[in-house]
Amino acid sequence: MTRRRWIADTWDEATASIAGNQAAHLIRVLRAQPGMEFDIVAGGRVWHSVLAGISGDEVRFNLIAEVEAEPALPVTLLLSVFKFDRMEWAIEKVTELGADCVVPILARRSDKHLVQAAAARTERWRRLAREASKQSRRSDVLRVEDPEQLRTAIRRSENALRLVLAEQERSTTLHRALTEALAAAGDEVPPILLAVGPEGGWTAEEEGLFDAENWKPVSLGPRILRAETAAITALAVAAALLE
Repeated sequence: MTRRRWIADTWDEATASIAGNQAAHLIRVLRAQPGMEFDIVAGGRVWHSVLAGISGDEVRFNLIAEVEAEPALPVTLLLSVFKFDRMEWAIEKVTELGADCVVPILARRSDKHLVQAAAARTERWRRLAREASKQSRRSDVLRVEDPEQLRTAIRRSENALRLVLAEQERSTTLHRALTEALAAAGDEVPPILLAVGPEGGWTAEEEGLFDAENWKPVSLGPRILRAETAAITALAVAAALLE
């Protein structure tokens, strides 16, 4: 029987605890009692655990044995800010697909009102990622970083494979670029950065910035995709080749 999985708020070598909404659900809805068994995600590892006690709105567990679990994909998604309902859906789905990190990007064609509200929205995105990580039984939680200007974000991880989805690119697909890079890397899978543009795509100036920082433009095919569709499709292609 599959055990329910929870994400620890605090932990040490032998114990872990959850609080807040997670603990409230466990106590009030599931009627938690000492001795019940669960899986606990703590420090990027999954543990078979036994509920040890309840104190107020905190639930404590004893960690019994580590459970084998797959790590996140070595993929960071630079996701340009777009309509929040669609962006939330994209964050949820790329979490399920195994992305390691999402960096919200403030691009030239990102709606100015969304750009202004992005910083205040970040905690909500992190909560969504946490819930999606738990639901999809990940051994970690997708990281959502603070929003960054494109010019700053594209300079990160110079040793990574850096790929930008570009509408005008026709000769090199994402699948081909990843296949060739992974074949060349052998057993050492490089970290991968994927940049997804906003509604309306990258401006010519932004394309120049990517080119100056040696990002490789890639395509998802001849069709024009919404930003959220492009993000999910790109992660699905990466997952198929990496797993």
